[in-house]
Amino acid sequence: MRELRPSPISPTFDLMAEGVNHGFLKLPYSRDDSAWGSVMIPITVVRNGKGPTALLTGGNHGDEYEGPIALFDLARSLKMEEVTGTVVIVPAMNYPAFLAGTRTSPIDKGNMNRSFPGAPDGTVTLKIADYFQRHLLPMADIVLDFHSGGRTLDFLPYCAAHRLPDKEQERKSFELVEAFGAPYSMAMLEIDAVGMYDTAAEEMGKVFVTTELGGGGSATARTAGIAKRGVRNVLVKAGIVKGEVEEHRTSWLDMPDGDCFSFAEDGGLIEFVADLGDDLRAGSTVALIYPVGRTGVAPQAVKAKMDGILAARHFSGLVKPGDCVSVLAVETSA
Repeated sequence: MRELRPSPISPTFDLMAEGVNHGFLKLPYSRDDSAWGSVMIPITVVRNGKGPTALLTGGNHGDEYEGPIALFDLARSLKMEEVTGTVVIVPAMNYPAFLAGTRTSPIDKGNMNRSFPGAPDGTVTLKIADYFQRHLLPMADIVLDFHSGGRTLDFLPYCAAHRLPDKEQERKSFELVEAFGAPYSMAMLEIDAVGMYDTAAEEMGKVFVTTELGGGGSATARTAGIAKRGVRNVLVKAGIVKGEVEEHRTSWLDMPDGDCFSFAEDGGLIEFVADLGDDLRAGSTVALIYPVGRTGVAPQAVKAKMDGILAARHFSGLVKPGDCVSVLAVETSA
């Protein structure tokens, strides 16, 4: 295996310095409008002595806003004297995508959450992923990565972790999920975990939690509030920030297998006949897809493959073949 070259990204301050430090991860990027330009990714590190390290990230996808709202707010408000250990805050991992309001980077179309472990000599997105893989993730004990549905999906607001081979790592992850205090807590199944930030962190043995806090390409007062309260709760539970966990009732959900997911086989105009949180039975209709090329044609029914509640749905009014239409989950005791 060839040795990887050094990352081209450099922080504008010493990430190991004590105190509250704000700056950037600077990535040289030569382009038409700036021959010697750089991508400047905002970062804050709050360090106070010895203790655990939390790595907090948002904007992994650029059209998901609860994470950036909570983390820009935390970066300006977190005080050194509140902290024992270190808090690393990156409100917008895929900063080019965040500025463009798109899921993927406008520079290289890179999906940050499918780009790990990255490459120091790759595209802009791969270079950012490589820096997280080789420099930021190794620093961390716990990782919280915020997500929501972006412009194309909408979710019940939940915090989540994955079932893991290491049951102690899994237990610690679900403890933080519970502490986060979202209205729902999920044992989450991924369609394809290859190249994900989640997978990179978990394979390093990190305690990893994530969220899906709504969608539609915007944040609401409710979902932003859930994110702000949840990140504080996680830091308190981890023993990094002083205070008490602000407890909120959560309903536990599980995604047991691939039957949770339903996909469109044809494109068209979508009409949901169930709303988020509704109970569905196997074989019942979740949505209808109307062909839009002509009138007088019956819609295609998308049916539930299992009993469960509607936890996520396609958001925009038109759907394409292969789009995820719905996700079901089952209620559990914990």
